[in-house]
Amino acid sequence: MTDHPQWYRDAVIYSLDVKTFADGNGDGIGDFVGLRDRLDYLDDLGVTCLWLLPFYPSPWRDNGYDVADYYGIDERLGTMGDFRRFLDEAHDRGMRVLADMVFNHTSTDHPWFQRARDGDEEYRDYYLWTDDPESAPDVQNIFPGEEDGVWTYDEAADAHYYHQFYHFQPDLNVSNPAVQDEIERVLRFWTEQGLDGFRVDAATPMIGPKGAEPVSIDDPHSLFRRMKSTVGDVDEETVLLAEADDEPAELKRYFGTGDEFDLLLSFVSNAHLVWALVDENADHLGEAFDRLPDYDEVAEHGQWANFLRNFDELNLGPLPRQEFDRAFERIGADPDTRLYGRGVRRRLAPLLDGDPDRIACATSLCFALPGTPIIVAGDEIGMGDELSLPGRDAVRTPIQWTDDPTGGFSTGDAETLFRPVVEGEYGPESVNVAAQSGEPDSLLAHVREIIATRKACPELSRGEQSVVETEDPAVFLHRSDWGETTLLTAHNVGSEPTTVNLDAPDDVVTHLLGPGEYSLDSDTVSIELGGYEYCWLRLGRPRTRSA
Repeated sequence: MTDHPQWYRDAVIYSLDVKTFADGNGDGIGDFVGLRDRLDYLDDLGVTCLWLLPFYPSPWRDNGYDVADYYGIDERLGTMGDFRRFLDEAHDRGMRVLADMVFNHTSTDHPWFQRARDGDEEYRDYYLWTDDPESAPDVQNIFPGEEDGVWTYDEAADAHYYHQFYHFQPDLNVSNPAVQDEIERVLRFWTEQGLDGFRVDAATPMIGPKGAEPVSIDDPHSLFRRMKSTVGDVDEETVLLAEADDEPAELKRYFGTGDEFDLLLSFVSNAHLVWALVDENADHLGEAFDRLPDYDEVAEHGQWANFLRNFDELNLGPLPRQEFDRAFERIGADPDTRLYGRGVRRRLAPLLDGDPDRIACATSLCFALPGTPIIVAGDEIGMGDELSLPGRDAVRTPIQWTDDPTGGFSTGDAETLFRPVVEGEYGPESVNVAAQSGEPDSLLAHVREIIATRKACPELSRGEQSVVETEDPAVFLHRSDWGETTLLTAHNVGSEPTTVNLDAPDDVVTHLLGPGEYSLDSDTVSIELGGYEYCWLRLGRPRTRSA
C-alpha cells in the first residue's frame, strides 16, 4: 500500500460480518480462515477497504455489538493468529481494514459491569445507576417495541442501570476520565495490531447526556479529538468513521477541523436515496443535498460515506415527516418488515423487485455521489433477505457463493449453520457468486465495472460538486469539476426512456460507464437513458491525481 494520509477519499469500502461471510472449518460459523480464503474474490471485485462488524468475544445477543472483551477474538471466529494472518494477506493485496468499535455500551457479561454490579466502586462509575428511575428524564429506548424504557434493575447491585440500547447493553459513562482512558487503551491496542481504522458505533448517543441526572463531557467532541489523536500517534493514516445519526445541521461538527472523524455515514443521503429509487423520483435525492451541510465545507476536513444498505434496518427516520409517512407506508407495505416505527428489514434487491438493472443503477448512483462509497456484502450479487428470522437478522444471512444447500458458505450441513441461508426466489440456487462470475452481463460484472470506474474518478472526492436540475424528475444529474475536467453522471431511476441535454463547451468527451448513450452537437451534449439506465461522462482531459 502507498503512503497516503487521506487514502479514505478514494477508497471503496466493503462491509462484511465475519461470522456470515465464509466458514473455513465447517462448523457452520464464518471465521477468519474462511475470510482469508475469499480475499482473492474481494481483490477481484476491486474493493480497497474492508469494514468488519464486531469480532470480539461476545454473547452475540446483538450480533456482536454486545462486547464482553475489547482485546480478544471471539473463539468461534478463530484465534488472534488467524486474525493477523488475514490482516497481513489483506494488506499484501493493498486492502485496508476497518473494524467496528462499540464504546457507547458493553455487554452485561463484560468484566467491568460484573465488577460494578458486585460493588466495586471504581467500576461502578463506569456505568450509570439510579435507585429511582421514575424520577429520571423520560428517554425513549433505541428499540421501541422490544425494550421497555432505558432502565433495568440489577439484583446484585440493588439498583437500576441505564441502557439506550438493549437491556443487556449497559451504557458506559464516557464522562468518567477512567472510561476515556480505557477507550484510549483499546484503540491504541488494535491500531498497533495493524488495523487501518475504526467505525465508531453509536457516536451520537455515546456523547449525549446520559443517566438519571444527565451527565456528559463538558466538551463532548473532545473525546472524539482524543480518539483521533490516539490512533494518529500510532499511525497517522488511521481513519475514524462515525455512525452519527444526528440532525443535519449538527453533522459537520463531527469532522472538527480535521481532528475528529475522517468519514461520516450519511444517513440523510441514504434515506433519501432509497426513497428516490423506490418511488422512481430523483427529486427526493436532491432534497438530501438541500438539507445537508454544503459539501465543499465538509470536504475541507472530511468526507461523507455513502451507502444503500447496511446490516441493520433501513432507517427512514431522516426523511421529513410528510415524506417519511409516504415512504414508510410504501417501502414497509408488509407489516412484518417494519421495525421500531422507523425502519424496514429488507435488503436492497427485494426493495427494487429483484431487477438487476435497477440494482445496478442504484449501485452506480450511490457510487456517483460525492464521498466514499460503501457496499454491503451480498449486494453485489443481489442477495435477498429471510423474513422468517427475527428482527434485523433477516438481512444478516450467510453469503451465497454457490448453489448448494449451504450456498457454499460452509462444508457442513445446512442444519448446522449459525443462520440459515435465504429460501425462495433469492435462495442460493438462484442467486450466487459462482453463477454470476462467468457472466459478462451479470449484476456482479456490472458492480465490478462500477467499482473500477469509481476508483478512476477522483473528481467525486476532490472536485467541486453540484446537482444539475433537469426537466425529468426521474433523472438525477450530478456534476463534479476538478482541474480541467468535468465528470457528469446521469441516472434514470424511472422505467421510461428519457433524454437529457446540457451545455458542454469542451469537445473532448469520454464515455466512462453505463448503458446510456451520448451525442455531441456544437456546445450541447445529449444523454439518452433507457429505463433504469445510467451514464458517466468525462469532459476535458484528466489531470494526474495528487495526494
